[in-house]
Amino acid sequence: MKKPTYATLWEILLVSMRLGCTSFGGPVAHLGYFYEEYVRKRKWMDEKSYVDLVALCQFLPGPASSQVGIGIGVMRGGLLGGILAFIGFTLPSVIALILFALLLQGFGIGEASWIHGLKIVAVAIVAHAIVGMAEKLAPDLQRKSLVLFALVGTLVWQTAFTQVGVILIAGAVGYLLYKNIESKEEASFHFPLSKRFGATCLALFFGLLLALPIIREITSLEWVTMFDSFYRAGSLVFGGGHVVLPLLEREFVPTGWLSEEVFLAGYGATQAMPGPLFTFAAYIGAIINGWQGALIATIAIFLPAFLLILGALPFWDKLRRNRNIKGAFMGVNAAVVGILIAAFYDPIWTSAILTPVDFAFAAILFSMLMYWKVAPWIVVVTGVIGGVLLGLL
Repeated sequence: MKKPTYATLWEILLVSMRLGCTSFGGPVAHLGYFYEEYVRKRKWMDEKSYVDLVALCQFLPGPASSQVGIGIGVMRGGLLGGILAFIGFTLPSVIALILFALLLQGFGIGEASWIHGLKIVAVAIVAHAIVGMAEKLAPDLQRKSLVLFALVGTLVWQTAFTQVGVILIAGAVGYLLYKNIESKEEASFHFPLSKRFGATCLALFFGLLLALPIIREITSLEWVTMFDSFYRAGSLVFGGGHVVLPLLEREFVPTGWLSEEVFLAGYGATQAMPGPLFTFAAYIGAIINGWQGALIATIAIFLPAFLLILGALPFWDKLRRNRNIKGAFMGVNAAVVGILIAAFYDPIWTSAILTPVDFAFAAILFSMLMYWKVAPWIVVVTGVIGGVLLGLL
């Protein structure tokens, strides 16, 4: 691969930063923005390569849209191009959420009515995500049963290992149920990184996943504890930014790093931001330890996405033809829906819907998203205004 020029790298940064400032609507919407900008307008890659890249990122844990952006950046400008594409797409919402967190720390927010409005927004947005994901990822009785298994398991046994166990069991069941699923032959996929580099990235991914909890116990340093918690969340999230909520909530709320009020306020505010939902980590990090904590949190939660996409792409062409692997991921994706429903109940529903009026307002916000197709940022603004009005009743 020819070494990218400074002009190419600068273009990658500027284009991705513009997308980072304007890409509202969550991961699926981001992929639409990417297609329009990178494929149709700039023709940085052909449509078949883009579809192949999206397919891989849907299979991997982590933020799918961010991984697609990283992959496009690498194809256009090598490893440095991938880093710049990530920075451009992520930085705007990271900065905005750090400022929001620092602003909140200067005020008492526990009883603020607009915060309650943001919590009701979270109810509507996660409910909307559940409906869309359930239709796509659990269309048959077997996968609906896996959804129920994941829902019950996650709610009844609320431990740090439950979600990982649920995902592993669902993957095994999916492998058994769908191992003979028909697989269409597809064109070859080319990526400008060696298999040796990919293997190194994958080894580093698994090495950190195993080593960080040990280092955390040995050192008892606050920043190591933070890095481990965010890295683990970024490593184990199948299904996108909405599913990272229960992982982060159980890492930081029960342990006293931040209150549930502050946690859900940030989650609601994140919905108003463009760019990836994983930047919610920057908000949590800033609440805990200012901009330094935000930097640690952002690097830690996105590092697994980097290592996985750079590690998997060189092997993807062969892997994606394996019917057994596809079956396992079908089971995993169904379990994700169940985990999301569990998170929808606790802590989102139980903390936000306190009165019949709250439920009525949540139904209005949900209808704005689901049926009237209103932009998410408008829903968030409506939620804030509604929260203030509800506080006056």
